[in-house]
Parts: sequence; structure tokens; C-alpha cells
Amino acid sequence: MELNGLLAKFPTKIKVLIGAFLVVLSIGFYTGLLFVNETSSAKPTSIEEHYLGNENKEEASVMKFKKSPKEMLTIVHTHILSMSFIFFFIGLILVTTKLNSRLKLFLMIEPFASVLLTFGGIYFLWKGLLWFKYIVILSGVLMTLTFTVSTLIIFSQLIKKNNEICQ
Repeated sequence: MELNGLLAKFPTKIKVLIGAFLVVLSIGFYTGLLFVNETSSAKPTSIEEHYLGNENKEEASVMKFKKSPKEMLTIVHTHILSMSFIFFFIGLILVTTKLNSRLKLFLMIEPFASVLLTFGGIYFLWKGLLWFKYIVILSGVLMTLTFTVSTLIIFSQLIKKNNEICQ
């Protein structure tokens, strides 16, 4: 069964459902990024302080303490599980778009690697491997770019008429 370009042939009600899902999902995703910016300002030293604390810095305006093992397991567990579902559903929708097969495969698989690198990296940072903060930033940026590109591709193909995509 050929799925390439199938999204354009979906009934309007299914397209509206997918569009509504992507709007709400995107609001949740980008709100999470706002939270990251508020808690660690997405800078390497701030990310390190967020998980390892800054109680040794007398000049710190906000005192932060090292996360407990329970807190870290909760963060890593919940994020890996929830992000896996997010990218699985995005991938299921993306597979029905008309797109170069290599780009499509990259956009479908890369987020899973980024999820593992981002949240696994946070765990290893917490364990004392401080250079993982750079992996966390790079994989987080790549995950965000992949999410954004994927949702934009899906939205653009949701609004096109059948004959514009599938001739």
C-alpha cells in the first residue's frame, strides 16, 4: 500500500482532527520550551546548575539544589515516555505526506535519537559527566527543529487540495 501523498486524500473531518491535534500538541511542545527557558535559560552553565545545583555560588540570585535520584528518574522517565508518543504520532502522520523518502525517514527517526540523547544526557550530566550539557543542547535544538519542520510539512499538506499533491 502506497502511503506517500495519502494525507491529501484524507476526508476533511480527518484533516481537521489532525490539524487540531497538531495545534494543541504544538502549544504543549513550545510551552515546554518556554519552561526550559525559564528554568535554565538554555545556556550550558544554567542547565548544569538546574540539575546539579548552585549552592556553592554565594553570588547566586536564586539558590538551586542538586536534584535527588527520585526527581531525576521522574524527569527522565516521564519525558522519554511522553516524547516517544509525541514523535510516534507525528511520524505516523508524516508517513502519509508527499515528501522525499530519505527526508521523511530522517524526520520520522531522528527525534527518537534526540529524545534519548537529550534526556539520557541530562541524566549523565547529573551523574557528573559535565560535557553532556553540550549534547543536551545540541540534541534539544535538533529535536525542536525536527518537530517544527515536521509539523509545518504536515500543516502545509493538510491545507492543499487533493489534486495539488497527488496528480
